[in-house]
Order: sequence, then structure tokens, then C-alpha cells
Amino acid sequence: MRVIQAIAEMQRQSDEWRRRGLRVVLVPTMGYLHEGHLSLMRLGRRAGDRLVASIFVNPAQFAPGEDYEKYPRDPERDLRLCEETGVDAAFLPSAEEMYPPGYQTYVDVSEVSRPLCGASRPVFFRGVATVVCKLFHMVKPHAAVFGEKDYQQLLTVRRMVRDLDMDVEVLGHPLVREEDGLAMSSRNVYLSAERRAKALRLSQALDRAEALVKGGERGAGAVLEEVARVLGPDDEMRVDYAEIRDTENLETVHRLEGPVLLALAAFVGDVRLIDNRVLTPSPSPA
Repeated sequence: MRVIQAIAEMQRQSDEWRRRGLRVVLVPTMGYLHEGHLSLMRLGRRAGDRLVASIFVNPAQFAPGEDYEKYPRDPERDLRLCEETGVDAAFLPSAEEMYPPGYQTYVDVSEVSRPLCGASRPVFFRGVATVVCKLFHMVKPHAAVFGEKDYQQLLTVRRMVRDLDMDVEVLGHPLVREEDGLAMSSRNVYLSAERRAKALRLSQALDRAEALVKGGERGAGAVLEEVARVLGPDDEMRVDYAEIRDTENLETVHRLEGPVLLALAAFVGDVRLIDNRVLTPSPSPA
């Protein structure tokens, strides 16, 4: 496995692979890798001939007061996991080279990034779209893999690729959970045992909503009422949002006539966690 830090070196390597007719796949990450990331890499390994994993904690997607400085980092462990998973090149650019003095160009995907996390974190998706656009120019992949846990991020990247005519196939991978049901996240390391137990209400709320919908409930309001009941009032758990949205454009849905996205975000203590599930109503009896 090659470890590449310079942007120009990454571009030269990708150019060389492309000249040989090899299909390049990128998995962008912010490091502190877990099984969710590794599952993306395994999909990427199957989807092409050469696999690049980028490791970069992107300052452009953190607002002042968010956890950029304390975001967990362990590059040595990350590189070991990348190599064990079959990564051909690990790309670790520096923030100074990614955003040199005087940097002023950003990508804004205006509508699909507006609700949910976009409402709570106004700079987040501008930072995501910008860094992914830059990584696409640096790595020059034929395809890139993103997790469906960050569902809104996946839609934002797909919209950017369509709108800017980028020749990159965007592949989604299903959300990966811990054995206890908690959605895998690098931020889970912040949770105490007590707070982790509270965090499990997110997946429990999704389970309850899915059971309601499979049982015939079609009203979004009724489903969200049950979600709120499961999440419950708690001094150590503050719900950021619990919303039902269209799976393609994230517009608000009031009645379930087809698949919808139930998206959740909550602060457990000072740790912000997200989770989601696509709910598909059972066909109405003839």
C-alpha cells in the first residue's frame, strides 16, 4: 500500500493507473476507522481495480464551537486497517495544502442540503461538497463509495455530481450497526456506558416506527409521535430533529404512499449522533 500526502503525487498515481486502463475507486473518510468504513472499502475493492482511501478531517465542514480539534484521530491504526482491507493507496493530504492561504472557492448544493443536518449545521454541506469535489479532482476516481448512514450527504454528493457533470459513479453502502444496534460512528468513542445506553433509543425509535408502518400506519404525524415517545424527554438526550422526508429530494412527507426516509439526530450529552431508516409501507390489501 502506498501512503501519499502530496496532491500532485496522488494525481500522478491516478493518471498512471488510468493510462493502464485500470478502474479507480475512492472511499473518502475522516479517519478513526471502524467497521462501517471498512465495509465501504470492501465494496470499493470489488467495484474496481485500484482502491484509494482518503483520510482527512475536513475543517471546512466544522463550524466554530464544533468538535474539529477533538475529533478522534489515530492515523497509524487507520493505515494498518487500510492495508489489511486491501487499499492500494492511502491519501492523507494536509489541511494546509487542501486550503492554502487565500482559499476562497466553495461548492454549494443549495436545496437537498438545506433541511435536517443542513438546518442544524449551516456550513456542513458546503464543506462536504467542497472537499469531495476537490478529492475527485485529486484522486480522479471512476467511482466513489459513501455510506447511507450519512444519507443526506450521499444525496448531496449525487446531486453535485449530476449538476456539475462529473464523470464519477457514486455508490451507496447500507448503514452498519454495532451488535447492540447503535449506528457505527467515530464519535461513539465519546460515549460513556450510561450515555451509550441512552443513545440506543435512536435505533429503538427506528425499529418502532418500522413496525408501525409495516402494521399499516400511513400518517407521518402518528409515526413521529411514536418516535418522540420512544426517544422521550431526558436531561442527557436532546433531540435535534426527527423528521420524515422524501428519499430523493428530502421534501417533507405527510402521508406514506411509498418509501420514505425517517431521519434522526440527537445530542447525547455533548455528542451529536445521527441515524436513519428507509420505511416502506406494506401494499394496501386489494
